[in-house]
Amino acid sequence: MKMYWVKTNLLIKKWFSGFVWSLPNHEKKIYLTFDDGPTPQITEWVLEVLAEHNIKATFFCIGNNIEKHPELFKKVIAAGHSIGNHTYNHLNGWNTKNDTYLENTIATESIIDKLYPNGTEKLFRPPYGKMKGAQAKAVRGMGYRIIMWDVLSADFDRSITPQKCLQNVIRNTRQGSIIIFHDSEKAYPNLKHALPESIKYLKERGFVFDRIN
Repeated sequence: MKMYWVKTNLLIKKWFSGFVWSLPNHEKKIYLTFDDGPTPQITEWVLEVLAEHNIKATFFCIGNNIEKHPELFKKVIAAGHSIGNHTYNHLNGWNTKNDTYLENTIATESIIDKLYPNGTEKLFRPPYGKMKGAQAKAVRGMGYRIIMWDVLSADFDRSITPQKCLQNVIRNTRQGSIIIFHDSEKAYPNLKHALPESIKYLKERGFVFDRIN
């Protein structure tokens, strides 16, 4: 049974207005984001696709994955993409003590700072989109903007087809949309079809891709 919204409900956006759900603009800009990397081969493939289309995006990285694959993380930075904190262990904030959640976030921040010392982005995305109010307050207190999403590709969902994943994106993207994909092994079967086809479709309709700063 599906337990997520492909298009984020307007009431959710209203109730949690302190989170960034979209970035309204007058230039038809949209924002591709990638969660859960860096992942060998898959993140590299994503970088190739983005480079082919001259697109900048935003990568919300897991601290443990950065630690295991520092050179791949550096490739993301070298390509000019934005970096975000996605906790060290991909924690579900609802099921995690506040102190543990904050420590996990700080651990990832330290790793990012060592490998990306001149980075100016302070972006955070809670895994699963789940965090408690106290956790959100603490993360904001660290200077982070909490970036959620407007469109969920659902590439992680093995019960849907790659074509359905593509339709999730192209039917729901609007000016200012923040779109989630995942550069992970689990998502790759859907990602490898939906990402390039989404880019092609959206570019043909005049959308401009940008990174989140």
